[in-house]
Amino acid sequence: MGEEVSIEKGTWLRVREYFYDVRAEMKRVTWPGKQEIYGTTVMVIVTTFLFGFYFWICDQAFSNLVGRALKYFLGHAQ
Repeated sequence: MGEEVSIEKGTWLRVREYFYDVRAEMKRVTWPGKQEIYGTTVMVIVTTFLFGFYFWICDQAFSNLVGRALKYFLGHAQ
């Protein structure tokens, strides 16, 4: 029973210390400015569209390649 009390006390001490450390760390955080947020948002949107276009081109090329292969192999079977 004595161990349970010390375990509980140790747990609460650790939780309290954790929140104290989180608060101290949050004070040291450098938050991005409006211009930096705008710039990174634009870069994410542009990159997303570029990757989407790239994957669309790859999908079209592979689809065409598989279609031709199926047409070639299945066309000769009949």
